[in-house]
This record gives sequence, structure tokens and C-alpha cells, in this order.
Amino acid sequence: MNEMTNSALKFETNPYHNVVIKDRKNMDISGVRMIDSFDATEFLMETTQGWLLIKGHELVLGKLDTERGDVNIKGVIDSIQYVDNKKSSDKEGFFSKLLK
Repeated sequence: MNEMTNSALKFETNPYHNVVIKDRKNMDISGVRMIDSFDATEFLMETTQGWLLIKGHELVLGKLDTERGDVNIKGVIDSIQYVDNKKSSDKEGFFSKLLK
């Protein structure tokens, strides 16, 4: 799954949000509402605490629990950043600005 996906993966989630990074190579995230897009260098997802942007290289989706909203990402993690929440009608403009 190294190609950028165009359709968002939406799922139910618990209200809690945690991020655990192990040795910059393994990341566990809880409280994920949806994965908007991902490829080998970037993941963009909505969490219960806002939009989360993860950058790195050789990133792959390890495990996905859609019932609980838990995500595992493997690869070399360079940065994580929370970005402003946007309404779904503003999302396209927001993401096009991020990807420039």
C-alpha cells in the first residue's frame, strides 16, 4: 500500500487519543476517526484531537482496527504535526495547500 489513496478510510473510534512512537520506526495511534490519505512519505488522518500529519519515508500501514480506531504505522518517522481542523466543505482547499 505504498501508493497514495484517494478515498478516505472512515471508521468508528473511541474518544481517547494516544500516540506512541517506538525508536522512530513504529507508531501506534488510537482515537483515529479516518485516514484521509497516505503513501510512503506521508499519512494524513483525522483523530479525536484534530488532523494529524505524519511525515517520513518507507511508511506503511501496519495494522488497522476500524472498530476501535487504532492504527499502526511502520517506517522511518521524521515528524508529526497537528494541523487546524477544517470542515469537510473546506477540506479540499486545506489539503491542496498542505501538499504544495
